[in-house]
Amino acid sequence: MRSSSKKSSLFNAFSNSCQQGFTLIETIVGIVVLSIAFSIFTTLIFPLANQSAEQVHQIKAAELGQSMINEILAKAFDENSEMSGGYYRCGEDQNNDGEIKSADNETCSTVLTNEEGNERELFDDVDDYNGLSLIESSLGDSDSLGDMYVGYQISVKVINDSDYDGDSDGADNNYTAKLVTVTVTTPQDFDFVFSVYRVNF
Repeated sequence: MRSSSKKSSLFNAFSNSCQQGFTLIETIVGIVVLSIAFSIFTTLIFPLANQSAEQVHQIKAAELGQSMINEILAKAFDENSEMSGGYYRCGEDQNNDGEIKSADNETCSTVLTNEEGNERELFDDVDDYNGLSLIESSLGDSDSLGDMYVGYQISVKVINDSDYDGDSDGADNNYTAKLVTVTVTTPQDFDFVFSVYRVNF
């Protein structure tokens, strides 16, 4: 009898110890340890995800800036230049009368403005792009490119810089080169600047 009562008491003690589970303190300690582990993982993984997105933005900004530079360089140097190139440049005595006259369309334009009324498909010289801030195709379609470059911004600046010092020549009419600067801003507010000279030839 005694051995059976000993066995039953041992069995009850063992079954009670198996059914106890976690105490409140153990649960709280477990939650704290898990939260610390998650915070460490988050601080390690989030910057990597941010850096991978940054690289994609850099690549897209480079593509957009380079395509804009290529488009601008394909245009004429000046509104008074021959659009398909020619024997004479603006700023040269084309009719050999000894004078460079604006009446003969021999002078280069002194104002860097868009003469085409903001109709992108009519842009025919470098000056037309000065102040451009819309992301659109060369045919004036902003829908197709706007979807590809959501959150991006673009800015184009054109100045006369015949001495290649990066500063505008001011009112001087002897223009031989124009500095074109394209700035692309990514959704993360990083600026990528592309600069190129368009020479009068």
